[in-house]
Amino acid sequence: MALYLNNAATTWPKPDCVPEAMAAFLRTGGANLARGSAASRDLSTLDLVTTCRERVSSLLGGHAGGDPRYVTFTANVTESLNVVLKGLLRPGMRVLTSSMEHNGVVRPLRRLEAEGVRLEVLPCSPEGFLAPRTLEEALREPADLAVLSHGSNVCGALQDLDALAPLCARAKVPLVLDAAQTAGVVPLDAARWDLGALCFTGHKGLMGPQGVGGILWRPDLAERCAPFVEGGTGSFSHEETQPTTLPDKFEAGTPNLPGIAGLAAALEWLAGTGIEVVAEREHRLGARLLAGLLAVPGLTLHGPRDGSNRLSVFALNLAGWDNGTLALELSDRYGIESRPGLHCSPLAHRTLGTFPQGALRLSPGYFNTPEEMDRTVRALEELAREGR
Repeated sequence: MALYLNNAATTWPKPDCVPEAMAAFLRTGGANLARGSAASRDLSTLDLVTTCRERVSSLLGGHAGGDPRYVTFTANVTESLNVVLKGLLRPGMRVLTSSMEHNGVVRPLRRLEAEGVRLEVLPCSPEGFLAPRTLEEALREPADLAVLSHGSNVCGALQDLDALAPLCARAKVPLVLDAAQTAGVVPLDAARWDLGALCFTGHKGLMGPQGVGGILWRPDLAERCAPFVEGGTGSFSHEETQPTTLPDKFEAGTPNLPGIAGLAAALEWLAGTGIEVVAEREHRLGARLLAGLLAVPGLTLHGPRDGSNRLSVFALNLAGWDNGTLALELSDRYGIESRPGLHCSPLAHRTLGTFPQGALRLSPGYFNTPEEMDRTVRALEELAREGR
């Protein structure tokens, strides 16, 4: 029986309401957004998208009283980050980031660095944490933007936003948060942290489908940011330039409406279930798995070694095993699905001391069980004996 432990890549299974909502939209809805005659199907699509924006803003702590206009839909968090970073940064500007970032942050920043943006990568601890003092010292020199991953997709290290965000606010440096691993998993509050932008994806902790993500903006940063893609918006059609009105400014072309329908259903499920309930269940599962992993002979756990300030995302290596071969054995012999390698995060692996070999990642989710955590530990114990 398959045991899915790759929720850091995408959550699975989804709540039943997600595929049902997507199928219902394609079967009985299907009207394009703001590109019809205002018939009931057209208005239904508009209502769906507006409702989804409202749910995103409510869940993630939107600015401006939760104004849904400041929710931009994209294809994924990588596109969201590209929209923000390439829309804001210009040659000569200085941007701060950390050594635990995913390539969704690193690659656009490296491109911008080649074009004249001053990039500073702040070192994190071997466990994956950015010390507030490190950020505070970097902010003594004027900076234009900071971008940080909230939770590591490699080892689960959870940055202390309550300590880090006020440093950026006091320095008047907008903070862009990559919440790919934390949206839907831990409570977020963009307004309380005064985030310039919170970038999210729908298919991980938010329990939605692949192909939809977005940006939750602080209004002033949305105004400053240039649009990444320009074209038809279904509005202001008499103008030959991109509208400056939100949400139109950042949403040229037809959005992924079936994906938005699925995301809206997932957000309703999350609101009904409660993020605190989801977080507590995942924490209990992670604590059980963590205790078992630490007892496996020859197993090296990378990143935080206790249950505090972390997500239920674990990076490990097992003596005598290549992590890719180990993943294959877990899958073929035990039905356990994991992810080996560098996880699109070479900077993070350098910080953790696991570059270039990488690590095996295990990431349980809400729909896993305590018994499955025990089953995983037993499998690793057997493979550890073979490796020796």
